[in-house]
Amino acid sequence: MNYLLKAAEQLRNLELSTTGQLTTVSQAMAEQLKQEGIIHLFGCGHSSLIAQEPYYRAGGLVPVRPIMIESLMLHEGALQSSVNEKTVNYVNDVLAGEDIRERDVLIVISTSGRNPAPIDAAMFGRERGAYVIGLMSREYTQSQPSRHPSGKRLEDVVNAVIDTQVPVGDAILKEEGIAHAFAPSSSVIGTALLQDLFAKTIVSLKELGEDPPIFLSGNVDGSEQHNQSLVEKYKDRIQF
Repeated sequence: MNYLLKAAEQLRNLELSTTGQLTTVSQAMAEQLKQEGIIHLFGCGHSSLIAQEPYYRAGGLVPVRPIMIESLMLHEGALQSSVNEKTVNYVNDVLAGEDIRERDVLIVISTSGRNPAPIDAAMFGRERGAYVIGLMSREYTQSQPSRHPSGKRLEDVVNAVIDTQVPVGDAILKEEGIAHAFAPSSSVIGTALLQDLFAKTIVSLKELGEDPPIFLSGNVDGSEQHNQSLVEKYKDRIQF
């Protein structure tokens, strides 16, 4: 089976198994946004790329803000970012300066759910009173213990878990004569689940009687005034 078919099969399985849960989570998110909250996203390494994807996105929600800690991202050194992600309390001083509020949503992305930085970020969000979601794979729960001194994994410290069902090790293809599984899926699956969740949140906002704040593509004539009015609404909390 090739990569596209395997990824499509994973997405189909998720569509059958997570739709009800995503609807419930989207309703909670819509309630937060109705109260003028915003959505923060946090991830390390490749998860930071997933966190950035919904930000300032044509067709996407406007009040979306990635927390970008450069030393946890790939461009300043992938090896060091991996070390930093595994360091207890590494994010605490940075997060102390983040404007995370009680009516906000914080989505913490960590495929394994075991490393200290995402766990500390989720705990920080809970302390601030935000609604915290873990985007992770429960496939890791039994075989990959926490690296956090508390012994807790990400699923233990969030309000809700969205299970990506990504296999341990991330790779989804095997081939005779090749020693290891290959072709990672967490970015494709994680991004698709986030977009599904955000789409459901837009519908949930409509059902609450709200006008969902949606960016129009800058390549569509007439979008500039629409988008600028939304940027003005959220500019005090989000740097666009």
